[in-house]
Amino acid sequence: MDLITWAYGLAEGLLAESLPTRWAHSQQVYRTAVSLAPILGEDADLLAAAAIAHDVGYAEAAIDTRQHMIDGGLYLQSVGAEARLCTIVALHTSSPWEAAELGLSDRLNAFVPVSGALVDAITYCDLSSSPDGHPVDPEDRLDEVLKRYGPEHVVFRAVSTARPHLLDMVARVRERLSTLSQAS
Repeated sequence: MDLITWAYGLAEGLLAESLPTRWAHSQQVYRTAVSLAPILGEDADLLAAAAIAHDVGYAEAAIDTRQHMIDGGLYLQSVGAEARLCTIVALHTSSPWEAAELGLSDRLNAFVPVSGALVDAITYCDLSSSPDGHPVDPEDRLDEVLKRYGPEHVVFRAVSTARPHLLDMVARVRERLSTLSQAS
């Protein structure tokens, strides 16, 4: 079984019935990841697998630290996933900032390093999907997250701090896409 098929089945089993809105979001993140294949080369399948599985840390079976990115990476480790897949899931979007807020940076730093381009790509994909699985502008998505969580929540604080860095990640992916389309 190939990596994408495996990750898709795993994520569907954990999210489709118990968290259907999260599953719809994950499917859109996956579709966006597939569209990035031309700029990812040999890592295209790895990103697609990470995209469909990026939110498995919300599933009851995966909850450990209560930081869904780390929990997703840890769960994937526990079922024997490739180390880089676990790391991409653990690092997506505002994870480093949220981990710092929660005192979990050591847990996050235990994952193997991966290319910054892969972290940029998974973050771009995540921020390009609304919570219910519709394409959305990343700036609007960040606004939605801040509004949904409110100033007292750790996610609000982490995303507020991370926002310029997250938008830089989005810009780098867009630049790679633009460079590719200009070369065509």
